[in-house]
Amino acid sequence: MHKGAKIAIGVVAAGVVGAAGLGAYNLVDAVAGDGSTGAHGEPAPLRTGPPTADEIKKTAHDFLAAWESGDTAKAAGLTDNSGAATTALSGYREAAHVEKVSLKPGTPQGAKVPFSVSAEVSYGSQRSTWTYDSSLDVVRGRSTGQALVDWQPAVVHPQLGRGETLRTNAGDPPQVDALDRNGAKLDAKDYPSLASVLPQLRKRFGEKAGGAPGVEVQAVPEGAAAGAGGAGAAAPKTLHVVSKGKPAQLKTTLDAGVQRAAEAAVNLRDDASVVALKASTGEILAVANSKKTEFNTALMGQTAPGSTMKIITSAMLLEAGKASPGKPLPCPKYATYGMRFHNVEESENPGATFAQDFAASCNTAFISLAGEVGDSALATEARDVFGLGLEWKTGVATFDGSVPAESGAGKAAAMIGQGKVQMSALNVASMAATVRAGSFHQPYVVDPSLDDRQLARAPRALPGGVAEQLRGMMRLTAASGTGARAMSGLGPDTGAKTGSAEVDGQPKPNGWFTAYRGDVAAAAVVPQGGHGGDSAGPIVASVLRAS
Repeated sequence: MHKGAKIAIGVVAAGVVGAAGLGAYNLVDAVAGDGSTGAHGEPAPLRTGPPTADEIKKTAHDFLAAWESGDTAKAAGLTDNSGAATTALSGYREAAHVEKVSLKPGTPQGAKVPFSVSAEVSYGSQRSTWTYDSSLDVVRGRSTGQALVDWQPAVVHPQLGRGETLRTNAGDPPQVDALDRNGAKLDAKDYPSLASVLPQLRKRFGEKAGGAPGVEVQAVPEGAAAGAGGAGAAAPKTLHVVSKGKPAQLKTTLDAGVQRAAEAAVNLRDDASVVALKASTGEILAVANSKKTEFNTALMGQTAPGSTMKIITSAMLLEAGKASPGKPLPCPKYATYGMRFHNVEESENPGATFAQDFAASCNTAFISLAGEVGDSALATEARDVFGLGLEWKTGVATFDGSVPAESGAGKAAAMIGQGKVQMSALNVASMAATVRAGSFHQPYVVDPSLDDRQLARAPRALPGGVAEQLRGMMRLTAASGTGARAMSGLGPDTGAKTGSAEVDGQPKPNGWFTAYRGDVAAAAVVPQGGHGGDSAGPIVASVLRAS
C-alpha cells in the first residue's frame, strides 16, 4: 500500500508537468505569429481568422498614438499598405498644414474603430481648429498574421476617395471693391468696359489693398499642383474653411462720371475705343470699348495711329529746326520718298505754312522733310520725349507703343503714322497729354505708392518753346482745322489732332482723334471709321465735356 501510494503520486506529478509543458507551448504559439520559431525551433503558425477584440483595440490605439505623435513611419507600419499610408500621413502634416492633431478612439464596433479628430491647421498667419469624426478597420495581415489597420484614404478623412489627398490652399485673390477717385464703387454691371480691368485689379492689388484670400482644406487629386485645375478637372472638395478671407477696397484713378460718358460715346459705334487721362499726372480717368471682350482694345490695341503721329513728328522737326509754325511749307498733291504719297482726297495748298499743314493734316508736306532728319530721329523723339516703348506700369496690362527706326519709304510712312508704327488709344491720349503738360507722365490706374512700382520716366521733357509751338498748332486744329467740328463749343483751352490710318484690305481707313481740354486729354479710334474728325472726334468731345 505504501509503495502504491508513491507510484500514484508520481503519476499525478508527471501529468501536471506535462500539462504545464503544453500550456507553455500554447502560450508561445499565441504570441508568435510573426515568423518567429516556437519552443522546439519550428516556425510558429500564422494567426488566422478575424482579429480578436483585444487585437482590434490595441492596434487602433497604437496606430492613432503614432499618428498623433507625428511618428509617420511607425503609424504606417501598423497598416496593410505602409507606402500609401506614409504618403497620406506625411501629406497630412505638410500639404494640409496640420501642426498638431489629437486623436481619440471610441468604442470598437466589431473590427471598426471610430475616432474623433481635432487638428490645428496653420497656413501663413491663418490658424483654425478642424474637428471631425472618422473610423478605421482592423484586419488580419495575410503575410504576417498580425492585426493591421486596413489602409484607405478615408481613414485620414471620411470624404477622401481613392486617388485623393488633402491640401490646404489660399483660395482665389480676395474680393475687391474698386472705387473711383471720389470713392464711388465701380461695378462691371454699370460700367461694362471695366469687365476686363476689374479682375486684373483684384489679382494684382487685392492683398496690397488690405484684403486676404480665403484659406481652405481641400480634397484634391494626388499629384495635382497647388491650385491646379483646368478643363475637365473635378472641382476640389472643400472639407474645412480655415478663414473666409477679407475683401479689400481699392481706390483707382478712374472717374465714374467720365467713365459713364465714355461708355455711352463708344456705344454709338459698332467698334470704337477711347481713353481719357489727366495730363499733368498721367492718371487714367476712363477706358471704354464698344466691343466688350477680354481683350481691352483701348489699352492693348496695336494699330497704326495715322496722322495723330504728326504730333511727335512735329516735335522732332521743331526741335531739329527743320520747321516752325509760321514758316512756309507747301502742301502738294503728291510727294515721293521711296514711294509716292498723297493727301486725303488728294488736296493741296501750295502756300501753306507748317502750322496750316498740321491743322489740315497734310501728308505730303511732312513727307517732303523726310530727307532732312536721320533714320532714328523719329524713334528717339517718341521714346525720349513721349515715353513710347518704355515699360509702362499702369497697374493693368497695356501696350506701350512702338515706333521703330526706319529708312527710305518706311521712314516717310512712319512720319505720318503709317508703316510699322503701332499705337493704342492709351498711347495716343498720352501723346496729347505730353504736349499739354510739356512733359511725359506715365499713365496709371492705381497709384504706384500702393505697391512701390516705379513708373516709366522719359529721359527729357519738351523744350519750353517747342511745347508752346505744339500747343498753338493743336489749338489751330481745334479752332479751324480738321478737328473744328468735333471741338466746337469746348472753349479756348483746347487742342486737337485728327488721323486717318489706311489698312491693307480695308475699304475705309481707321479714324483717329486726340485732343485735350484743360488738364484732360483723350484719344479714340474707330476701325474703318473713315475721317477721324467725323468718326472718332465726337467720341473724344463727349468725354472731354464730361471731364
